[in-house]
Amino acid sequence: MSAPAGTPGVVPAPARSFALPLAIAVTVLAWASAFVVIRGVGVALSPGALALARLLVGALALGLVQTRRTWVRPSRRDWALLAGYGVLWFGGYNVGLNLAETTLDAGTTAMIVGVGPILLALAATLVLHERLSRPLLIGVAVSFVGVLIIGVQSGARGLADVGGVLAAVGAAVVYTLGVLCQKPVVGRLPAIQVTFLGAAIGAVACLPFLPQLVGELGEAPPAAIAGAVYLGLVPTALAFTTWSYALTRLPAARLGITNYLVPPLVIVFALLAFGEVPAPLAVVGGVLCLAGVAVARRRKN
Repeated sequence: MSAPAGTPGVVPAPARSFALPLAIAVTVLAWASAFVVIRGVGVALSPGALALARLLVGALALGLVQTRRTWVRPSRRDWALLAGYGVLWFGGYNVGLNLAETTLDAGTTAMIVGVGPILLALAATLVLHERLSRPLLIGVAVSFVGVLIIGVQSGARGLADVGGVLAAVGAAVVYTLGVLCQKPVVGRLPAIQVTFLGAAIGAVACLPFLPQLVGELGEAPPAAIAGAVYLGLVPTALAFTTWSYALTRLPAARLGITNYLVPPLVIVFALLAFGEVPAPLAVVGGVLCLAGVAVARRRKN
């Protein structure tokens, strides 16, 4: 028997049904905007320094919110998973993404990182010892060809662009590993607490960049500092929390599909902000990357 609509602490069914799509929409839009902001701020702040600034702001904001909430004590296993989640996704992913965008345009970077869901599906299959399906294998092959095409196009422009492609692929890999660490924890700990700990651990992992950050902040224009603060508050504090909320209600692989929407949004945002458009061959490779993800996620009837 369901509880009355006015019962304290009970969220009405319509609100619950609306909360999940809203959380997913906020996550997708915020993460898409991050690619564009990183591209702009990266002129003034180096990859490691920007990652540290973003994580310090995000951890501080989430910490303030956490003080108003009940603290759930993590187990030893939880701490181990949280350490992997924070170092890999918050630390490694942000540094890799920032590094990629020093040479690649925002849209191309987003298309490469877009292979993350297929890596997540593949990793989940291997970790859970499930049988490799034919669509997954085909999808992996198609996405791999897409990354190779982007790499060929980048190679024609110089070694720096190839390094950017490798950094973007690396970001997709650590994103995958980070989600695998996160998924078991969000079932036991509150989403905001998990995100706060991830950001704090990631910030600690990035502390070697502190001298670099201090030196660069002294010369950075106000717009770059504002961009770093935005990255900490919105794509980090807000969007990672809404992602964690959604992850408690959807399987990791299914939620990862929503990232299909990020690359097209990034291309539109980058066009509006910088007049920046990926090279035609990069677009072909990016379409193959996303097509591979779509094929991999097909289910047999």
